[in-house]
Amino acid sequence: MSMRLFGAFCAAFSLSLTPLLAQEQQVNYHLSFPNAVHHEAQISVQFTGIKSDTLQVLMPRSSPGRYALHEFAKNVYSVKASDSKGQPLRISRTSPHQWAVSGHQGEVTVSYTLFGDHADGTYTGIDESHAHLNMPATLMYAPSFEQAPAQVTFRIPQGSNWKVATQLEPLNDSTFRAPNFQYLMDSPTELSDFAFAEWAVEDRGKKKMIQIALHHQGTPAQFDAYVAQTKKIVAEQQAIFGQLPDFDFGRYTFIGCYGPQAVGDGMEHRNSTIVSSSRTLATTMAGLLGTVSHEFFHAWNVERLRPASLEPFDFQKANMSDALWLAEGFTTYYGDLTMHRSGVNDLKRYTSGLSGSLNYVLLSPGRHYHSLVEMSMQAPFVDAARSVDPHNRHNTFISYYTYGSVLGLGLDLTLRRDFNTTLDRYMQALWQKYGQPEKPYTLADLQQTLAEVTKDTAWAADFFRRQVYGSELPDYAALLAEAGLQLRKETPGKAGMGMANLEFSKQGAKLLNGTYVTSPLYKAGLDRGDIILTLNGKKVSSEKELDKILNRLKPAHTVPITYQRQGKTKTASIVLEEIPTLEVVPFEDAGKELTPAMQQFRQSWLGTMAR
Repeated sequence: MSMRLFGAFCAAFSLSLTPLLAQEQQVNYHLSFPNAVHHEAQISVQFTGIKSDTLQVLMPRSSPGRYALHEFAKNVYSVKASDSKGQPLRISRTSPHQWAVSGHQGEVTVSYTLFGDHADGTYTGIDESHAHLNMPATLMYAPSFEQAPAQVTFRIPQGSNWKVATQLEPLNDSTFRAPNFQYLMDSPTELSDFAFAEWAVEDRGKKKMIQIALHHQGTPAQFDAYVAQTKKIVAEQQAIFGQLPDFDFGRYTFIGCYGPQAVGDGMEHRNSTIVSSSRTLATTMAGLLGTVSHEFFHAWNVERLRPASLEPFDFQKANMSDALWLAEGFTTYYGDLTMHRSGVNDLKRYTSGLSGSLNYVLLSPGRHYHSLVEMSMQAPFVDAARSVDPHNRHNTFISYYTYGSVLGLGLDLTLRRDFNTTLDRYMQALWQKYGQPEKPYTLADLQQTLAEVTKDTAWAADFFRRQVYGSELPDYAALLAEAGLQLRKETPGKAGMGMANLEFSKQGAKLLNGTYVTSPLYKAGLDRGDIILTLNGKKVSSEKELDKILNRLKPAHTVPITYQRQGKTKTASIVLEEIPTLEVVPFEDAGKELTPAMQQFRQSWLGTMAR
């Protein structure tokens, strides 16, 4: 899920091109796990070639791919510093995430204990079975050493059979190298007794290695099936762009952790992804592969084709971008589309996903508050951000992942219908102009490229004005009909109170979240925490009872509703509405004629890519 911004990254691989100061400086990390059972790592970092009287050492506050602050320093303790002879140095904490070391002779070793018990794409999870390390959540750094190369040595616990999976450059089985700080922070690492597979892919005369390192509790047969499906995903996405990226060190690694200690997530990186889930290959193979598909598409879209609004990534601040609707949203669209094109998912599963996405975007009131660009800029508040106070985001926000995906759907179908081109070709054009040369783009660049692909500058400007800088959406029913798919009401004529998250008990139905401004419940004055006691004079004690009451009523009926708020019983009138939920159904399943033209349109879109 986001940005890996390295500036002139590629030049850093040649030490001969590194500034003289960086040649003289070295950073060496050592990590060991003597108390893994209690989620601790012992970490030391040696800085050689210090040029100032006082060395400033920081813990990151944010992580590439996330946009909020996470304050990783909260899990660091027992911080000490020593000089080149092992003698203690004075170290003082100058802020919650920063330490100052003085009295050195040009070399400092800082040691600390790290606690990590959250194995996902953002944090670190350590136990006796593995060490799952996101580097910003794991490693301290010195800003004055950001251009210096870094070596990382992992000390494997005795008898653990742990191996190391990482995009870092291997020097031997336990020591790895990063050319600079940005690459180091972008290099998640899994230490465990993982299953491993790799294969070579021919790409423009080059052989590129794809690897899978999966820490899981499944069977070898399940792992083999996972690998086989991942190969299809890789091949299909290679076809979309016409090439693979030039992976550093010639390899790309899928790093996976599926088990009860993991938290569901996926995070893209320059030459790898880290995916995690508490679910297993046996129960949710397709869902886990969906995350694999999304994250691999990021190897192009975000890792190399990246917005200028996130350049450079700041590890001490929240990072905001106006382009996440494309960076994450279009990636979501193609992640799902790849799953169908590669044959991992069938048409029923794909249209079911479209139904969910369209319901969320079309029925949410958020578009009345913010444009798509503004939704992207909300990321620091919503992307794994944490807060304790209630918010009104269910009314004011629509995820740029889904909103951007639905925009991608509409744009793809419009390009196919009206311009005899495709979103594939648009992404290829962006890749060639900005991704392959790693030139950060602006929104104006995106608009100009769309004008070039459509050969219609006025239309591209109008599209961006209405649908990107604005909140308009196309007629999805008409667009989907081109492919013989019907967008229709799922339960026409059925009455409802609007979208609501209810918890039922003998007392009634408690509203667990705030009500939607467009819903009958909101208009009747009900809000979070209220307990619905009766509807139309009938007691609401279960979901079944509520359905029974509503089945006797019709949309537009006005009925009494009683509810309890802060211990007091209140009465109001509620005007019921037709349940607005939509579904996408193939014409052939809806009893409608699927014409040859529709079949051809559908095949071009969902089948073999129209190149």
